Amino acid sequence: MTRGERAPAILLVGTGDTKADELTYMAEKIQEAGGRPVMMDVSVLGNPPYIPEHDKHAVAAAAGTTIEAIADSGDENTAMAAMALGASTLARQLHDRGEVDGALILGGTMGTDLALDVALALPLGVPKFVVSTISYSHLVPPERVAADLMMILWAGGLYGLNETCRAVLSQACGAVVGAARSAQPPRRSRPVVAMSSLGKSCLSYMVRLRPELEKRGYEVVVFHTTGMGGRALEALAAQKRFAAVLDFSLQEVANHLNGSVVTSGADRLESAGLAGIPQIVAPGAIDMVDFPTWQPVPAQFADRPYHAHNRLLASVTTGPEGRREVAREIGRKLATATGPVAILLPTGGIQQWDQEGEPLHDPESLAAFLDEMRRMVPANAELVEIDGHINSAAFSDSALALFDRWVAAGLIEPGAPAAEGAAA
Repeated sequence: MTRGERAPAILLVGTGDTKADELTYMAEKIQEAGGRPVMMDVSVLGNPPYIPEHDKHAVAAAAGTTIEAIADSGDENTAMAAMALGASTLARQLHDRGEVDGALILGGTMGTDLALDVALALPLGVPKFVVSTISYSHLVPPERVAADLMMILWAGGLYGLNETCRAVLSQACGAVVGAARSAQPPRRSRPVVAMSSLGKSCLSYMVRLRPELEKRGYEVVVFHTTGMGGRALEALAAQKRFAAVLDFSLQEVANHLNGSVVTSGADRLESAGLAGIPQIVAPGAIDMVDFPTWQPVPAQFADRPYHAHNRLLASVTTGPEGRREVAREIGRKLATATGPVAILLPTGGIQQWDQEGEPLHDPESLAAFLDEMRRMVPANAELVEIDGHINSAAFSDSALALFDRWVAAGLIEPGAPAAEGAAA
């Protein structure tokens, strides 16, 4: 029987001692939607009024300890961290044995802390749905968000089951069962090249590069660097899913340095290098710092050029010293790489609106960045300067030439033959 023919098994995780009503309701809704609930209890002190398939003792054992030792820790944060380790370890074991097809985790701040670890433990393509009282909150750091995580706000979910809760919980149950029926985990029929970009209007090199790389037998995955896009790139690079990374939009590095909420986390531009993946890097849009359009311009940037992209996202540019700081950070991060590294440095500009006649044109600050970047090229990296803008054909041609040279030298896995790639 194929997955589409049998009832998908949904791992349902929560503290059964305090959330029994909600969890039993969710189990019923999963069954009604055509799924099969597999209960995992992550309670510490109490016991649920039902018998879960995987009780708190099994969760503790998966963490290499006992529930008694966890309870005796005397600290709820320490206790839940241990349960999170056990739950994520056990969830991955269940998936690898083919016993679950998706996961649905329920919680407030404590349960969400655990839920994020469980979701990260499951591979890309396995439906993972978190029902949380803090969904979409800035309390959730980007580095803890799985690349394909789904969340829904648990409205009215602080204490007790009610009609508002049922409206939310029932949606989550139907969503995860449906996702488990239709999910198609990635199949690597061609080597995958990751590329970063900041939309098509700001950075447009992918328009030329993607078809050229596909002709060479690669699948190209482009990540939108507005915080979570860079987070997904980092997460998948850490799992060694890419044959090469063309990281040409590093604006999230500048965002993080300047305290923007549009961040991918402190480890942006590090995962590919630490995994030994060949990476070709360019400083696309490092001159801009993002913030929500609906908030005031940050005080430290009040006198800087401003660009409103839409009603959600706006940007200001940094001056010479701010750009030197970004160059130093890029150099420090690339110095930790264990694989091949090259830096493409377009001397004519690094995003669409910094060209002459555009609102963010600032040749003095660009010159400061270029100067500092040249100083900061680490010993393990190759520097290629390009007399042109990052959106020019000269830049794309240089990137392709370097990529082809690395393939010929055996640094990058060759692309799949045309017939194999066409069948993918």
